[in-house]
Amino acid sequence: MADAYVPLTFAPGEAYQFDWSHEIVVMNGVTTIVKVAHVRLCHSRMMFVRAYPRETQEMVFDAHERAFSFFKGACTRGIYDNMKTAVETIFVGKDRQYNRRFLQMCAHHLVEPVACTPASDWEKGQVENQVGLVRERFFTPRLKFKTYDELNAWLTDKVIAYAKAHPHPERPEHTIWEMFEEERPKLVAYRGRFDGFHALPASVSKTCLVRFDNNKYSVSAGAIGRPVEIYAYADRIVIRQEGRIVAEHPRCYGRGETIYDPWHYVPILARKPGALRNGAPFKDWVLPAALGRVRRKLTGSDEGDRQMVAILAAVLTDGLPAVESACAQAMSEGVHSSDVILNILARQRDPGPAAPILTPDALTLRHAPVADCARYDQLRSP
Repeated sequence: MADAYVPLTFAPGEAYQFDWSHEIVVMNGVTTIVKVAHVRLCHSRMMFVRAYPRETQEMVFDAHERAFSFFKGACTRGIYDNMKTAVETIFVGKDRQYNRRFLQMCAHHLVEPVACTPASDWEKGQVENQVGLVRERFFTPRLKFKTYDELNAWLTDKVIAYAKAHPHPERPEHTIWEMFEEERPKLVAYRGRFDGFHALPASVSKTCLVRFDNNKYSVSAGAIGRPVEIYAYADRIVIRQEGRIVAEHPRCYGRGETIYDPWHYVPILARKPGALRNGAPFKDWVLPAALGRVRRKLTGSDEGDRQMVAILAAVLTDGLPAVESACAQAMSEGVHSSDVILNILARQRDPGPAAPILTPDALTLRHAPVADCARYDQLRSP
């Protein structure tokens, strides 16, 4: 007997379906397999599509966040397959043990997750059909983009254009976009951003580096010697130590790369100023305009590295805008030594005595008191 299925119907705002697909694109001149997240509103058939380099949990969080922001709301139920980033254990029937962080995301957006029966893709047939449609209509012929941001902006435009041009399969007198506009007020109101990170512990090397996902990221020099925790987001890496942020970088998806923040190494320069010239973190370091001019003036001079390190160290206490302003003032006066720049900073911290306060005429004394200490002698006399 051939397989038979029961057609499903969904009320506005009742459910969405989620799935992944793998597509081939040319990214920055390299043929690349991208992971594409698909979200489908079951009533209006409105879809959301976004490409990622990975299919990890933080990408799942980001895809939901961007989809709900795009829809301006969520549904009361989310229908999923048994993806490992969401489901930890499959029990009999529909019973599942979900990942703790995945449940936190669903609770934040007031969504009840529902997992399909294994090998029963028809239970989320809408999003399965969407995968084939998007592959045929959007990814054929092979797309060419420089960045994921460019690709995803293009995909969003294509999704909207498709929805506005194609009729709804059950109500062909309306487009998918019109049905989406009708469904939107019935969605669970968008509740704001869920902090969708994947956390894991790490150690800091003696070169102030933390290893994550086949790459290395620098952290503040003061973090050496104690464990840190990496918060991995889809687009950035945040590294914390005892609740304090010790580094934040855009996420790198290459392999074997090292991502530096030169300011992390400035405290070390106070002890090793010669490292400013050949240190890997300072290679091609682009400083603000005035600081850059001062560095070029000091390069090659006696004690040039030591003077520049003293100026850079002042950024840690006075802030970059104040040091940049002091450098600009010094250069305008034709000098560039660290003594002059640090003196300008000191004057900025201590601007001098305050201006005198003028007494209003109504409060002026008619008879000013006379300073006469001899009056105290009268108190001593019998």
